[in-house]
Formats: sequence, C-alpha cells, structure tokens
Amino acid sequence: MMLKVAVQMDPIETIKIQGDTTFALMLEGQARGHALSYYNPDTMAMRDSAVSALVAPVEVRDIEGDHYGLGDYERRSLSDFDAILMRQDPPFDMHYISATHLLEHIHPKTLVVNDPAHVRNAPEKLFVMNFPDLMPPTLVTRDRAEIEAFRAEFGDIVMKPLYGHGGGAVFRITREDLNFGSLYDLFAVTFREPWVVQRFLPEVKDGDKRILLVDGEFAGAVNRVPAENDLRSNMVRGGAARATDLSAREREICERIGPALRERGFLLVGIDVIGGNLTEINVTSPTGVRAVKKLGGPDAAALVWDRIEAIRKGK
Repeated sequence: MMLKVAVQMDPIETIKIQGDTTFALMLEGQARGHALSYYNPDTMAMRDSAVSALVAPVEVRDIEGDHYGLGDYERRSLSDFDAILMRQDPPFDMHYISATHLLEHIHPKTLVVNDPAHVRNAPEKLFVMNFPDLMPPTLVTRDRAEIEAFRAEFGDIVMKPLYGHGGGAVFRITREDLNFGSLYDLFAVTFREPWVVQRFLPEVKDGDKRILLVDGEFAGAVNRVPAENDLRSNMVRGGAARATDLSAREREICERIGPALRERGFLLVGIDVIGGNLTEINVTSPTGVRAVKKLGGPDAAALVWDRIEAIRKGK
C-alpha cells in the first residue's frame, strides 16, 4: 500500500544524517514506496478548523552533503495525508505545545506519530514519574529549601531543566560543592518552570542506555558512554555508542511501561536507563534508531513502518 506521509521536522538542510532518526524513518518509508512530503512547523496554520502547512514533496538519499531534494512548496491541508510524523526536536515549549494542539484536530483520521494530545500530556521528565519504583530518588521543584533538603539526604545530586533536551544544562552538584548557590540563582533566572533534581548515579560512567520501544515492545538498545571528563552521555554531547544487551532489570522496565505507551498511542519511544534506573521516557522526537541498527541491533524504523501500515489497514 502506498501512503501519503508528511514529515513535520526541523529544517531538513541542518540534520546530521548519520545519526538522525527522522532521516532513518524517511529512508525506510521511501523504500516502501510511500509518498513523502516535508514541512517546517513554523508554516502551520489553522483557518477555522482546517489545519494546513507549506508542504513540499521530498526525496531522501543516504549521501552526506546531498541527502535530500525538494519539489515545489504549496499550502496543503494536513488532513489530506494518511500519516504525519511529528519529529521536530524539543525544546518542549509553547511553540511545540501549540503544534500538538493543531495536529490534534486531524488525528486520528490522519494518523499522527506520536499521538499529539498524549505527547503534550507526557513531558519526558514528568511522565516517567508515573513509575517511581523504577527510578532513582527524584524531586521536581524550584523551591530552594526542598532542593537543599534533598541534597542533604543524598549528598551527590544532578540538577537539570524540566523541559531540557540533548543533555543541555545538566549539572552534578556534590555535597560540599560551593557552586550550588550560584547554580540555583542561574536556574532561577533562566527557567520559570520547576527543575528536576535526582540522586547522582555513579554507574553513568559505564553508560546511559537508550532503549527503543515500538508500540510498547522492545526494539533495540545502545549504550551511550560519556566522553572523558563529561557527565553527559548524549551522543550530541560527545558520548560514544556501544552495542549492548538488556539486563533482567531493563527487560522488567520495558514490560512495566509498555502497556502505558500503547494506551497513549506512542509508536516510537526512547527510554534512558542508568544502572538499572529509569531516568527519562522520551516521546517527542526520540533518537537512537540509526545507532542501534549500525551496531547490529533491530531495524526500529522498519518496525515503526510495519505498525503505521497495519494501523492504516485497520488491523
């Protein structure tokens, strides 16, 4: 079956194709004969109840520096498409949230991946709090006294923005660190929302495992090892990808959260696990598909398209 598919993403000319999951999904969809189009969320509009965007046909090629070709742009109703991949990167701000409200007007008649209303209601660092027994001790607040009490209890902590992404503004604060006051002041003037404070997990030196789930089922994993002298293991921050298998604890985590992902229409999810502790559930624009496949793991892009096609066929 040939599907008309639009991809809502950041400027296509800026992506780094070797590690880009959106690009992997586009390559697989094109190989299956689906008609792909591209648009930037900045061009979305809603006239009365009709949602449209400036859309161009797109062809993708796995060639660095020559990875795409675009046809002519035209304003099209997004309800004309069979499926839309909502793949712009966070930050999860009002711009992102507004896009989910617009897409909610056309879903599920036009299948939006992932379900926009549930994406809006499941920020990755808050949704994960539904599973506290799988997590390290975690506090969400901007109240200084609460943070100081948490630090006094655990000594070594990590602070990060509630709606941050890609490892940005993640700080480790030790029990005696004199920078705490200055860091608190910096966060207070930079972020209006609460912050996430977690007990530091020393196992991070051995890697932060990204585990992919497709429709709630395990679909591959990669261990991201931090660069020397860096806390963060995100590959965009210099982390190195290593092949890995799941431990019994990690399989338990997947089995526990899988039903909640399926209920919310999350076809592609990336979870982060450090030392057997679940730290995030990424539902906005999860990455890792190309790294998993390159290291000999499953082809999660193919599994996503299998599920999209089955949904469109009514199965």
